[in-house]
Amino acid sequence: MDISYILNELGEERENYFNAVSPPIIQTSNFALKTVKEFRAALADEYYYDLYSRGNNPTLNILRKKLAALDGAEDALVFSSGVASISVPILALVEQGDHIVSVENPYSWTIKLFKNLLPKFGVTTTFIDGTDIENFKNAIRPETKLIYLESPNTFSYELQDLKAVADLAKSKGILTMIDNSYCSPLYQRPIELGIDLSAQTATKYIGGHSDVVAGVVTGRKELIKKIFDHEFMTIGPALSPHSAWLLIRGLRTLPLRIKRSFESTKVVTDWLAKHPLVDKVIWPFRDDFKQYELGQKQMQGCGGLFSFTLKDPALKKIETFCDSLQHILMAVSWGGHESLIIPSIAAIPEEEYDATGYNRWQLIRMYVGLEEPEYLIKDLEQALGKIS
Repeated sequence: MDISYILNELGEERENYFNAVSPPIIQTSNFALKTVKEFRAALADEYYYDLYSRGNNPTLNILRKKLAALDGAEDALVFSSGVASISVPILALVEQGDHIVSVENPYSWTIKLFKNLLPKFGVTTTFIDGTDIENFKNAIRPETKLIYLESPNTFSYELQDLKAVADLAKSKGILTMIDNSYCSPLYQRPIELGIDLSAQTATKYIGGHSDVVAGVVTGRKELIKKIFDHEFMTIGPALSPHSAWLLIRGLRTLPLRIKRSFESTKVVTDWLAKHPLVDKVIWPFRDDFKQYELGQKQMQGCGGLFSFTLKDPALKKIETFCDSLQHILMAVSWGGHESLIIPSIAAIPEEEYDATGYNRWQLIRMYVGLEEPEYLIKDLEQALGKIS
């Protein structure tokens, strides 16, 4: 399906809403039905009927069709946050006594799901280095029901061979799920590589304007309906119609925005890698990235998120550098119009920081937004000058 059709036409039956070019926000909590027969059918299966906006809503359904098509999936569900698009499907897929194999160091709230919430219900998780397929083979148990991936990781960018993992899981009757937030569907299509469920935070590239929090999961209709019928409807993580409309708006410019971010990141990372105060730059599309060939094989692009370290990783050096930035904002998230930076040291108490050797707390993560790369380089240069 052509991406221009998906972004600009799919799901938009304009004759049903006065031929408006932009679809309306159907801001209603419930929907009227004409007969008892229709009412009975809607109550029996809200997956197929507009009855109550906790389940289906016409504005959300336009978005669902577009997001499913972008992933090459049969259907999609949208959620009120990215972490809901991960936690709710996992809760729907596992039962007491089940086991999960997960890559190490996924998104922080995903870690909390695996370590804090699921054990309360008798579900255990084994964390592995996902860069080697043998680690998956060795971690699988008879009770393993799910393999969870995040490729690339959004701080240190480890990749997993998605097709190899999918083939292994299918041979064992195990479901696979990935957090595909780093790449978006434009730069990586896990469903086509055999992954069962692909989740992402729509807050990032899909929204694109840092004004909405949302998540999405895509996959086969039978899996999506299973999630919808039980945990989705029970927990109630529905996205609002207004937020869905903002995401539809964001989709219109997604290819332009992510391409701009990708191209600008090439310029910024090249400059940083040559700076005498910078130790290394970690970005999957740099030819010195340790899994560069795998990235080229399964990713079509890379977006604007990368990390780097300073040659002198002293706490005060990192703090001074980050505090000195004038235009690059210090904030979480990515995928919007604005460039952002996060020092890993902000996530731990000062006394726990270790500047010796190399460790993940020395990483400084940067997202390159839509500004001119030269504008960002000037800001980086003056901030680095404060620690020279």
